[in-house]
Amino acid sequence: MTSPRPLSGALTFLMAVGVGVMVANLYYLQPVLHQIRHDFHVGTATASLLVTFTQAGYAVGLALVVPLGDLMRRRRLIALMFLLAAATMALAALTTSFAAFAAISLLIGLTSVGTQMIVPFAADLAAEASRGRTIARVMSGLLAGILLSRTASGLLAQVAGWRSIYWVAAAVLAVMALVLFRVLPEEQVRPPLTYTQAVAGSLQLFRTQPLLRFRAWFGALAFASLSTLWTTLSFHLSGAPFHYSNATIGLFGLFGVAGITAANAAGHLADRARSRTATIVAAFLITGSFAILWLGRDSVWLLALGVIVLDAGMQGMQITNQSIIYGLSPQARSRVNSAYMVNCFAGASLGSFFAGTLYAHFGWAGDCWLGGALGLAMVVPALSARNSTVAVAHVILDPA
Repeated sequence: MTSPRPLSGALTFLMAVGVGVMVANLYYLQPVLHQIRHDFHVGTATASLLVTFTQAGYAVGLALVVPLGDLMRRRRLIALMFLLAAATMALAALTTSFAAFAAISLLIGLTSVGTQMIVPFAADLAAEASRGRTIARVMSGLLAGILLSRTASGLLAQVAGWRSIYWVAAAVLAVMALVLFRVLPEEQVRPPLTYTQAVAGSLQLFRTQPLLRFRAWFGALAFASLSTLWTTLSFHLSGAPFHYSNATIGLFGLFGVAGITAANAAGHLADRARSRTATIVAAFLITGSFAILWLGRDSVWLLALGVIVLDAGMQGMQITNQSIIYGLSPQARSRVNSAYMVNCFAGASLGSFFAGTLYAHFGWAGDCWLGGALGLAMVVPALSARNSTVAVAHVILDPA
């Protein structure tokens, strides 16, 4: 088979759109959790479990489905995942039972892992010298999907109820499946690999690559930090002193647009071997954001600033991590991505669980304390990386 065509600007854009459309499935829920809590007559901590289930399902998919990207031709696999995700979103729109909705939330996470098949595909197609920037552009689509999903969710819920979000998402996913099947290139034939080898390969890479484990630590904590904020933000904004509507809460997602700038800046730093600097800056941004959120608990402007700073730090950390790990084993990028992202969404799942629990007992302050502790757990190893045994490979491969 001939080599796939180079990654053009138009194809990069369509892959970014696909990533955004798929990842949005994980975040439609967050701005309307307070309404779902009311409709299903459940408590705050119970409603928060929906986020945990979605992220846990995504983690399972990352471990068991994403490695298929090194086994099957990704063009067909990605299109299939978009169709399965569309069917699952339609099921969510139809259910009237909280238990069933919780189970479907798990499936939504599981079927939404097509995002993590597109990103390593783009890394494979990109030129070596511009891989960091290419990943940043595709990941900008991911960030836009996260931001717009929260905003669209709030606006649609305000106009037509929260179920309308799931119907619209199902239609968009089905259309995107057809588009990507048409535009994604075929790949070269790769060495034969069994499913067991693919899944076990992710575990083996995680066990044998200290740099992958080092970066997975930062990824898990960054995702946990983001979940800590967004799992409970709708509860905080829908209560006193704000009493905001679904639409207004959804608009808060737009404040994270700074993350797109941070993502592209991190991509440029990674291509210039300055990723240690990017890591330190991102860790301090995440930690500082929760200090701002705690101080601004009754101020919409300080809350908005906290959201901006957190999203910028999180996206900067994510792009830096991915730019590094995709260089570890070029023939196994799907398995590398699987190992890394399983840790990220395990962190996200735990973050949402503890955020809901702490919010139920200590309110907004409890979540800010949790977020600050997660940030500090990134700052310390980021600053001491040169003196860390775990980070020896990091220093060799990434001396900036």
